[in-house]
Amino acid sequence: MARISGVEIPKNKKVTIGLTSIFGVGLTTAKAIIASAKIDPEKRIKDLSDDDVQKIRNIIENNYKVEGDLRSEIMMNIRTLKEIGCYRGIRHMRKLPVRGQNTQANARSHKGARPAIGGRKKK
Repeated sequence: MARISGVEIPKNKKVTIGLTSIFGVGLTTAKAIIASAKIDPEKRIKDLSDDDVQKIRNIIENNYKVEGDLRSEIMMNIRTLKEIGCYRGIRHMRKLPVRGQNTQANARSHKGARPAIGGRKKK
């Protein structure tokens, strides 16, 4: 099993799909990484040589922000929004949808369970 950026890549998947298990690498980015490493996209992870894995690892480390670095940057951005008190920051603080979604009928997963009315609880 290949280990890239601290993530175990599933060995039975194709290279393009396997790379998407890394946080911050989507399908388009995975295709770009494979093209720059000059690896056949139809290969499986288990069929890659150590040299191929090392190429992929170097490309990701040098050109992309993934996993812990990306997560910490996202959290810092959200913290900044909260501190300056902008609309998006307030929405984050109140645990409401941030990007303009309807909340009257939807957003139950984000807002949490409805409060019980009249002392009745659903079972």
